[in-house]
Amino acid sequence: MSKETSYMKTLTTTEELAAFCALAHTKPYVTIDTEFLRERTYYSKLCLIQMAVPDHEVGEDAVLVDPLVGEMSLEPLYELFRDQNVVKVFHAARQDLEIFFVEAGVFPDPLFDTQVAAMVCGFGEQAGYETLVRKIAKEGVDKSSRFTDWSRRPLTEAQQKYALADVTHLRQIYEFLAAKLEQTQRAHWVREELQILTNPDTYTVKPSEAWRRLKTRTTSPKFLAVVRELARFREGYAQSRNIPRNRVFKDDALIELASTKPQSMQDLGRSRLLLREARKGEIAEGILNGVKLGLAVPPEDMPRVENSRDKLQVNPALSDLLRVLLKAKTESSGVASKLIAPSADLDAIAAGQRDVAALSGWRHEVFGEDALRLCSGEIALTTKGKSVRVIKI
Repeated sequence: MSKETSYMKTLTTTEELAAFCALAHTKPYVTIDTEFLRERTYYSKLCLIQMAVPDHEVGEDAVLVDPLVGEMSLEPLYELFRDQNVVKVFHAARQDLEIFFVEAGVFPDPLFDTQVAAMVCGFGEQAGYETLVRKIAKEGVDKSSRFTDWSRRPLTEAQQKYALADVTHLRQIYEFLAAKLEQTQRAHWVREELQILTNPDTYTVKPSEAWRRLKTRTTSPKFLAVVRELARFREGYAQSRNIPRNRVFKDDALIELASTKPQSMQDLGRSRLLLREARKGEIAEGILNGVKLGLAVPPEDMPRVENSRDKLQVNPALSDLLRVLLKAKTESSGVASKLIAPSADLDAIAAGQRDVAALSGWRHEVFGEDALRLCSGEIALTTKGKSVRVIKI
């Protein structure tokens, strides 16, 4: 039996967690993953934490931490997060970090995300953990327990093996990617990307801004004013009761309500999309009040969709040239094109906008500098065989 699955110790007390974290404090890095549920709550419910350290004896290098058993405090883990001498390694860390930020207002520092690093190292866009295990560790991952209820106890042996594999193989993946970044001098690219993951604004949903995530066909300020107030009510209600926002009412019902603008309980009863539970009580009152507030917004305070891509004066020929340039840069750098510059950024550049991500940071180094030179007529594109080349004019 392999080292990764031969020993599965589950920590259930603060003292046990503190002992393992004390060991981790002596190591250069620790790999971490979580299992959680979010289907029935607004905020994720933490169900399990997996941790592994490098270069230690079998039986003590990887553990499961069960926060649902007993009165465990996670403060030893948070102290480890604050230790600047230990790199905290995750894969696709966003949801994991959200849990810890909501629970304790803490971020792992320093942080390393192997999904971000893999994109920078040429493994394509949003490389999955299973793919990296296969390509780097040359192992397979049993994903049969992927869709499981992690809140139920006891955990089966299959669940424990699945969970532990998410941090044991991660050690080899981290060491490979870290070495690759050092060799290519791209470590600062990853650090730039991770700034978003450790920004509290990434995980803070303000009810007043919740309307921005909705997709609407209508951009009328009067319509959007009602959308904003209904979204504000729904988000605040969901947060205060820790229930999914769609349990209050769904997006399509919100858009319908903003269009029909119900004024009474009787009007709510005519809605085609509103759930029965939302046609009475606090939710119904919140909807009617939201509509009332939205209709009362003065013109100068009505929301507007800014910088609509549909209204950009895009130079189509320049946009096409930028796409050719991006393809050339993607091939030469080995970095996925969507990570460097999505299509929307290319259109924005071709329309004369300069405040776009593709023109700043490491992206400027890889693509942005030549993109600006192309826009100003300082360079041209030519081909040699199947390759695109940049030439100075």
